[in-house]
Amino acid sequence: MKNHLLAALALSFVLFSCQPEGRVYSDHKELSPELEWLQKDKREFQVPIEDADTNYDLSLSFRYATGFPHKTLNVKVTEISPSGSEQVKEYKLQVRDDKGGYIGDPGLDIWDSEHLVDENISYDEKGTYTYVIEHIMPQDPVNYAMEIGLIIDKAK
Repeated sequence: MKNHLLAALALSFVLFSCQPEGRVYSDHKELSPELEWLQKDKREFQVPIEDADTNYDLSLSFRYATGFPHKTLNVKVTEISPSGSEQVKEYKLQVRDDKGGYIGDPGLDIWDSEHLVDENISYDEKGTYTYVIEHIMPQDPVNYAMEIGLIIDKAK
């Protein structure tokens, strides 16, 4: 089982490393080697924004293992601007369809899902924005959770 998991992780890494045109930022953070995400374990992303005149699309990616028991992953995302102002948003990332099937790209027992959560956003200032992501599920920890990611693309 461990060999299959390692092979799937390697394959997923290769798939995640391809950068589409217009991609400004993409990073993924491991949640826990025990396949769980504790509510206190927030993940932070430092995003350099060099063009405040462009609109962007914000996506979240979630890597999880077969056995993930929830239909959605509820997360809170705090955006902190270079000058320190904060904006907080909550999102529901659908990871299972109405029939209970997993949503995303499968790799043996691992699923990679990408969720467009905000379109055509603009930034008021240039500089490094900090994004802090935490789960806000009623159950803690969230089992079978592997990685959370932040993706920013130029809006089409």
